[in-house]
Amino acid sequence: MDALLDTTVIVHLLRRKQGAIDWLKTESIVGITSITWMEIMGGTSSKANQAYSKETLEKFQIAHLTTADQEWAMQELEKYQFSHHIGMNDCLIASVAHRLNITLYTHNIKDMSPMIGSLAKKPY
Repeated sequence: MDALLDTTVIVHLLRRKQGAIDWLKTESIVGITSITWMEIMGGTSSKANQAYSKETLEKFQIAHLTTADQEWAMQELEKYQFSHHIGMNDCLIASVAHRLNITLYTHNIKDMSPMIGSLAKKPY
């Protein structure tokens, strides 16, 4: 896996935003974290929407969290929760990019950059 997609990018794909669709065609092997999978599936509004979301998510390899990822995320949450208003799920997603030392494509640069620096990149 060369890079991870944050939930923000998946949401754009689900909404069929042309910029996201065109950009994804230029990327090689991208994955998502299990946290992104759960955020997307947890946000579905019907069985039909759930099926469409799952079909989209199945196109990506899933990177699961390790114990070390969770411990890193806990430290980052404690460090940035109040100063940067960073949430638990962002910490968990960033932890996988940090461990794998790969790019996390996100539109949430403001929250991800304090944790993973230049690994957080805006995709399009």
